[in-house]
Amino acid sequence: MIDLYTWTTPNGRKISIALEEMGLPYTVHPVNLQKGEQHSPEFAKISPNEKIPAIVDRDEGITLMESGAILIYLAEKSGKFLPTETRARFEVLQWLMWQMGGFGPMLGQAHQFLKYNPGVSEFAEKRYGDEAKRLYGVLDRRLAESPYVGGAELSIADFATWPWASRFEYQRIDLTAYPNVCRWYHELADRPAFRRGYDVPHFVHEIPRPGCTLVSAPTANSAG
Repeated sequence: MIDLYTWTTPNGRKISIALEEMGLPYTVHPVNLQKGEQHSPEFAKISPNEKIPAIVDRDEGITLMESGAILIYLAEKSGKFLPTETRARFEVLQWLMWQMGGFGPMLGQAHQFLKYNPGVSEFAEKRYGDEAKRLYGVLDRRLAESPYVGGAELSIADFATWPWASRFEYQRIDLTAYPNVCRWYHELADRPAFRRGYDVPHFVHEIPRPGCTLVSAPTANSAG
């Protein structure tokens, strides 16, 4: 059994979506960020960086923090959503690292200045707004050539990226400008496991649905 320590954020939803897709049994432990529960001594023993998500795999006696590491661990534990063939595996891993190093942190900054603190810094709003658009452009070009972020098949790279895209409104992103992202976004939002994982640890609202013209997915043979 896996204990999942999480909250209703993009990083938290990465793991609940992955667990639902993989069919691994887990128990949810909400960590209320608004109440500062991530800074409790009890949680710091599990996640020394005092950030969600974190897991404890009671079957293996393994405790992990950092969403990217957790996704890789769960993929290897389940034998799903991370290829074993070298080229395909590292195709997925490079896009997972892209999300961890760019698409997540930069969009998180966009949230701070465009959603929560508008008007505080014109420079920051432009910087992170422009970077959000650039990153969506990278993602759109990728999804023009590949059905999924990591290649021809659904993978942990999609589980990492999609929850951040689900906050496109926070980032002032118009997904009609990124038709390939919109196609991918709607496809994954329609998956029952994504819908279940989105509502962990509790329901907040329905998954946001951008109104955009959907394009066809590229064939698997065209994926890198």
